[in-house]
Amino acid sequence: MKVLIASTYFAPYSSGLSVYAFRLAEGLAELGHDVVVLTSRYKPELPLEESAHGFRIVREPVSWHISKGVLMPGLRGTARVWTTWADAVNLHLPQFEALTLAREARRQNKPMIVTYHCDLEISGSLINRLAGWVTQSIGSRVLARADVIVQNSLDYAESSRWLRPFLQKTREVPTPVDLARVDAEDVRRFKRKWDITETDRVLGLAGRAAAEKGYEYLIQALPRVLERFPNARVIHAGTWKGVIGEEKYQARIDMMAAKFGERWRSLGYLSDEDFRAFFGACDVLVFSSLNRTESFGIVQIEAMLQGTPVVASDLPGVRQPVLKTGFGRIVSPREPAALADAICSVLDEDRHAHPAPETYLQGFGAAETARAYQKLLESCRA
Repeated sequence: MKVLIASTYFAPYSSGLSVYAFRLAEGLAELGHDVVVLTSRYKPELPLEESAHGFRIVREPVSWHISKGVLMPGLRGTARVWTTWADAVNLHLPQFEALTLAREARRQNKPMIVTYHCDLEISGSLINRLAGWVTQSIGSRVLARADVIVQNSLDYAESSRWLRPFLQKTREVPTPVDLARVDAEDVRRFKRKWDITETDRVLGLAGRAAAEKGYEYLIQALPRVLERFPNARVIHAGTWKGVIGEEKYQARIDMMAAKFGERWRSLGYLSDEDFRAFFGACDVLVFSSLNRTESFGIVQIEAMLQGTPVVASDLPGVRQPVLKTGFGRIVSPREPAALADAICSVLDEDRHAHPAPETYLQGFGAAETARAYQKLLESCRA
């Protein structure tokens, strides 16, 4: 089958959505499908086309950026070419340009699966909020045209005002994760590289700097944690500087965290191998997200795979890994004292107090996700 996957951002951009789309493209290619990813050329130095990992990437030039969105005047023509080529189309929302793609898929009578990652809750300037509202409204019209909608969890779908009208065609498919494990020597090597001692109690943060992550609440919680665990420190892994649309937030967090010195440290973007070692080096992963822009959190599964428990916000979708496994704690968002107490409770137990939930974790293999999509694509074409 020839599958067209469309996502505003794609590798080398790193976010939960772009990583998901990458792993899905790779998984479908490994199953023998021809895959083309249509995305934005969000940086002019990126090639317009390239082939890698068994699939092809086509990047449409960007004329303007609005908040995190992009405007691509030539997209309609490119979408028509590649929709004609495809047997089926997979759109990843939120995506400002999704309606153009959806209309083309409907015009050509091509089956369309929409992967709905999250609702948008954008703060900041009027322009940013307006761009978010327009993108969300476009998404609603695309959902109405979809043959099937995929979400990480029905918990999230049932709580979404945008998805509730379409629950009858919404399917829960686990987010794709690399199930590789890290060994103890790699973790020790990682700690030596980044000057993490064996007595440090590491509170991990993973992901790009973004306002929905709620890092400021961990900063407010940290003094309370340090009272109980003076050797605690926060280590962040993921893109920190230069995240599109998040420059002001990153600067704010830098300023707030400066008083902690080396007790708050960002390592920046890591290779896959180092990222796994990072999770293995953590005593607890803190996932302090604030709103519906976060619908699950791949990093929770990646941490659990390395035997690391999670403290996560009690939000639809986000709470599912801890609720289903008991491997950590859930806590109300925006409550620093409660967050500190939950972190201390996990540190008191020690990360090895409970075994990692193997049966649950195995359902997140990228190959499993690709096979689930294959079945959905086949059912749409039947």
